[in-house]
Amino acid sequence: MRARTWVAATAVAALLPFAGASSAVASQPRPVCLRGSTPASPGPGATCARWRRLDPWSRVPTVYATTFRPDPRAATIVYATWLRSSASILALYPGYLGPGATTLARGPEEVPPTARDRLLATFNAGFYEADSAAGFYAHRTLYFPMVRGLATVVRYTNGVVNVVSWAGGPRPGANVVVARQNLPLLVANGRPTALAADNAAWGLTLHGAPAVWRTALGVDASGNLVYAAAPAQTAASLARVMVDLHCVRAMELDINPEWPIFVAYGRPGAGDATLVVPNPNQIPGRFLYPSTKDFFAVFQSSTPGEAQPW
Repeated sequence: MRARTWVAATAVAALLPFAGASSAVASQPRPVCLRGSTPASPGPGATCARWRRLDPWSRVPTVYATTFRPDPRAATIVYATWLRSSASILALYPGYLGPGATTLARGPEEVPPTARDRLLATFNAGFYEADSAAGFYAHRTLYFPMVRGLATVVRYTNGVVNVVSWAGGPRPGANVVVARQNLPLLVANGRPTALAADNAAWGLTLHGAPAVWRTALGVDASGNLVYAAAPAQTAASLARVMVDLHCVRAMELDINPEWPIFVAYGRPGAGDATLVVPNPNQIPGRFLYPSTKDFFAVFQSSTPGEAQPW
């Protein structure tokens, strides 16, 4: 396993892909320290997980990963990644069945081959529309109308990415490039929401088990995205995981054993594809051919708010 790569803030700033980016570019993912400990003075038995870089070829360090046990007494491992929003673009692609039935063109249904030279990562999105009605907007196309009050990952034309509770109308404004909803917010103001305690509100689980594989996407205080996947999670425990990962807001993505996937690409051209989430139901090349369900892809950015490859 490669040692964590540290890059001085000044060096990162000198490599910015576009001018005027926020101070988030100079940030690094914070260590995950449990039991109230800190990296400088961990408590007895505490775990402080640090991050390793997964994109050694990219011009700005953008994709990091870590693993940790939320409860040191249990065997459950969380697989987490951190994505530098200011150096990347978040793209959203429909699959050939998901998010749901539509007469609109679904696009490539895979990572476009012409864009794979700058592909950094891919990961699962949310529920089928039939299972949970939610908005879906990509490539200037509204596949399903936005629903007020639902958790939404949004990418704007100024390059900012965020996870918010949708307060707008059924169609995103002209300043939105990508928007994908799934259920209400799991974490708000750096804390689990009250609804997170109601496990029945967070999707049908395999065999009705309360604790299953679950995935989530959040945003930290600097505007960077954080993805997490773990087995044996309830909605409440997943919310605590996202708080452990320093998310100020977070949303649940897909659940159950079949769907969790995060792939990092260690070389240009989608080379050295690696499953960051070790799911035996998935393969590293999953999104390099047509996908059943919709998914997210992360590419190197050249300008803020640029259109996603299609």
